[in-house]
Amino acid sequence: MNRASLPLLGLLLLAGYAPALAAAQRPAVFLISIDTLRSDRLPAYGYRGVATPAIDAFARDAILFEHAFSHVPLTLPAHASLFTGRLPRAHGVRDNLGYRLDPAAPAPLAEILRDAGWATGGAVSSYVLRAETGIARGFEFFDAAMDPGLSVDLGAAQRPGGLSVDRALAWLAEPRERPPFFFLHLYEPHTPYEPPSPFRERYRDPYDGEIAAADALVGRFLDALRERGLYDRSLIVLLSDHGEGLGDHGEDEHGLLLYREAIQVPLLVKLPGGRRAGERARDAAGLVDVLPTLLDALALPIPGGLDGRSLLGRGGEPRTVVAETFYPRIHFGWSHLASAIRLPYQVIEGPDPELYDLHADPAQTKNIRASERRALSELRSAARSGVGDFREPADEDPETAKKLAALGYLGSRNSAAGDGPLADPKAMLPVLRRFRLAESALSAGQPQEALPVLEQVVAESPGMTEGWLRLGQARGALGQTEGAIEAQRKALEASGGSAQVALALAQSLRLANRLEEARQHARLAQAGLPAEAHSVLAGIELTAKNYAAAEREARAALEAGGRRLAGLLVLTKALIYTKRPEEALATIEQAERELAALPQGVADAKGLFMARGDVMLALRRPEEAFRAYQREIQAYPDNALGYVSAALVLGSSGRPQEGVALLRSLVTANPADPGAYRAAVLTMMRLGARGDAQALLREGLRRFPADAHLTALAQGKPVPMTAEPIF
Repeated sequence: MNRASLPLLGLLLLAGYAPALAAAQRPAVFLISIDTLRSDRLPAYGYRGVATPAIDAFARDAILFEHAFSHVPLTLPAHASLFTGRLPRAHGVRDNLGYRLDPAAPAPLAEILRDAGWATGGAVSSYVLRAETGIARGFEFFDAAMDPGLSVDLGAAQRPGGLSVDRALAWLAEPRERPPFFFLHLYEPHTPYEPPSPFRERYRDPYDGEIAAADALVGRFLDALRERGLYDRSLIVLLSDHGEGLGDHGEDEHGLLLYREAIQVPLLVKLPGGRRAGERARDAAGLVDVLPTLLDALALPIPGGLDGRSLLGRGGEPRTVVAETFYPRIHFGWSHLASAIRLPYQVIEGPDPELYDLHADPAQTKNIRASERRALSELRSAARSGVGDFREPADEDPETAKKLAALGYLGSRNSAAGDGPLADPKAMLPVLRRFRLAESALSAGQPQEALPVLEQVVAESPGMTEGWLRLGQARGALGQTEGAIEAQRKALEASGGSAQVALALAQSLRLANRLEEARQHARLAQAGLPAEAHSVLAGIELTAKNYAAAEREARAALEAGGRRLAGLLVLTKALIYTKRPEEALATIEQAERELAALPQGVADAKGLFMARGDVMLALRRPEEAFRAYQREIQAYPDNALGYVSAALVLGSSGRPQEGVALLRSLVTANPADPGAYRAAVLTMMRLGARGDAQALLREGLRRFPADAHLTALAQGKPVPMTAEPIF
């Protein structure tokens, strides 16, 4: 077919006049990102262990890129490269936490398309991609409706992908004159691997089950496009941000290493009208190529200064695709790694460089650096130059550095590790495995099991921020408050001033009644996590009985955005203590309305029923308070404060033995948690049931002889409650 026989739209696209086209003539654009999906676990890439009918059908309509790679095996920096067409050295995002896209940087994809006449929308399934990271720039609609509440593990906060599909389809159903660009992000198959039925029953491997679940969601979304008459005339890209280790080289998940399984991703591009359907491209490609490829397909100008290039041309110079991970350096005090791929070779640059032939040895079992010295030298140079300068997480602003120095911390990240080269991450995999086992023990409420393992971990890897942080958590859970503070100080020093670590340390200092130190450390986090820092400061002021200051900090937390529920809960308590129960009731009702507006299952509402119970007590409505505390116990049986408050209500109404029975149920529900025994014993003493308290204390000491708080109770020494009830 010659140019003269092309339809008008095709002629105008070839001529580069797409911005002048009527809105109805512009194709819709859809970008589907399936988080943590290895390309070699899809049938379209040769795998036979899972059925993915929707992706298979889509692949028949698309160009499939056989060798596409992520530039970082982490969600936020990978998507930053996807949207900007730039490597992390240019956009500056090197980790999931502590970084954000610079609002003054060149326009990302959504902003380019918005300004060119597209309506822009997005729905994401991970808190890591919340709007506050800057990733939502250019989106007129961006749904990340999740609230981890009081949870400290922000990276694990997610919602089912079906909710994101719901939000996408609701947005598409709205009438509009401009063509849509929509970004749909699914968090299946990210950990934890918990596929829904029927995929849970169908697949022995839960990772495969999650892939099948993600495929069903993709099928539902694409079927909806077909029903709306959008599919055939749309430009659609399906990809992943990174892969998953699955134990292939000793890493179960991702972030630490740069082997093929961690960075090779599916990439499929469906052009409008079925052009080039079924093609397979064998050249290397990177996520930075997606932005220029989309703009090329839409005949829009491609900005200068990109690290990517359009993939729609054929031939050309062999491509070098670079990748990096600073995750081991930031979190563990180990060396960062860099990678460069120029097919068939991949180099992994680090303390112990590796070179592999990906065509002859896709499993990367044979390091050929000794026999392919020229390729090794060239690719090592490319890997190093691809990384560029490293900038520490954003919480390390100059003002924070001054505050750290004033508090006696050394100025450099990982200074706790001492002098000398940083460890090779692959050599530290045995340490990582022990650390993950200790994390699992902590999650299961078994700090006594985690403690010796974590002490061994930090002895072997003294610059490991996460190790010191979890050691502090284990010590704190066992009542070793000063030991927890010591470990968290080591973590803060190793991290160079991490906002999350500073807040954990502030909380421990508050429990030790070292309130001015607690304030100073909470303020360290204001640059990186402002909402969370103000919430912690509000709690410190409550402990200090500075109730007006607590209210100011709580309101500042809400103004800073982020986690709304945490800010509203602490404001509720501040209003109770300032004797304004009606305002406290209005605040908790606001929290309940905001929770109800979120899709089910996307918020951690721990403490919400507790707060309502506290308000009811302040309003002298004890029966309603008791019912609220019961709801907290039912929803969160690990929240000792719910049992404590309910038992005290029973005691105040002349039913102390019922309160004692309830406190026994606390330790029954949490048999591996020494803090549950401590809370129950202390509350029984308040109820006047000293015999019951002593019997339970003896039982607790038999189970947890190393627990400092239980030992102190047996010696008649004062012991603090983890959190004080409103009584």
